[in-house]
Amino acid sequence: MRRKRPSPLPPRNGLDAARLRLPADGPWTTLREHLVARLPRLDPERIEGMLREDRIHGEDGPLGLDAPFVPNSVIWFHRDLPDEAPVPFEVEVVHRDEHLLVVDKPHFLSTIPRGRHVMETALVRLRHDLGLPDLVPAHRLDRVTAGLVMFVITPERRGAYQTLFRDRKVSKTYEAIARADLSLAEPRTVRSRIVKERGIYTAYEVPGEPNSETVVELAEHRDGLGRYSLSPKTGRTHQLRLHMSGLGVPILGDRFYPEFTETALDDFTRPLQLLAKTLEFTDPGSGEPRRFESRRVLQAWTSYEDWVS
Repeated sequence: MRRKRPSPLPPRNGLDAARLRLPADGPWTTLREHLVARLPRLDPERIEGMLREDRIHGEDGPLGLDAPFVPNSVIWFHRDLPDEAPVPFEVEVVHRDEHLLVVDKPHFLSTIPRGRHVMETALVRLRHDLGLPDLVPAHRLDRVTAGLVMFVITPERRGAYQTLFRDRKVSKTYEAIARADLSLAEPRTVRSRIVKERGIYTAYEVPGEPNSETVVELAEHRDGLGRYSLSPKTGRTHQLRLHMSGLGVPILGDRFYPEFTETALDDFTRPLQLLAKTLEFTDPGSGEPRRFESRRVLQAWTSYEDWVS
């Protein structure tokens, strides 16, 4: 397999340059014409400005306003950053060694740049704050979910750690706060078929062969609220939230299930009461067992009076 050519542009504020491969053919004479057609959300004047300012690079250096369209070539550029609401919570380091970084991610912070979240993401913050330009996540955690996320420091170890998650060789447990259902005091295995369509915020369950599995257990309860232990055996989008909602105990603070409620991106009140609590696996390099545990405590469990309705 041919390896991707590294970017000629260094990271900016911890953010990698965007990489774009041009098509094999097309009606365009210049690179500018192609980019105007390909990037309709970007103002043509902004594209011209980036070319004038040597902001767009090819393999041999910056490309100017009159650069020709070269089929199958690759270009790199740094995107303009969107206006973002600062996330007023810190990423806490749980473990760091030569190859591995494990952090406790707060609610409302995305793991990686995506959509309207770029600088205010765990990856960009950590690259910048810790001086680790090659840092990559071994897996991802939803923006609204807090807890453990594992990153790989050294490029040569990326594949080994990412494969652990792909092959489901990492044992994960989550904690969730929801209405107490005493019938769930004994572990309950939930299996269903989950579908997530591109461009639609929520996922949903349909009849058919299950593609998701979660073990749910009520670990503790008081004043009508329950602290649940969730052990996912698969990793479908919104799996834990869907399964809890399907059991009639939607997670507190869930604005997607059972009903979608749109909220502003700078609304940091009533976070989803879901925490990625533990990660366990056999280290692919040393062969030693590893276990990490979040130090966070879900807000509803420490100030439950504010959450009981």
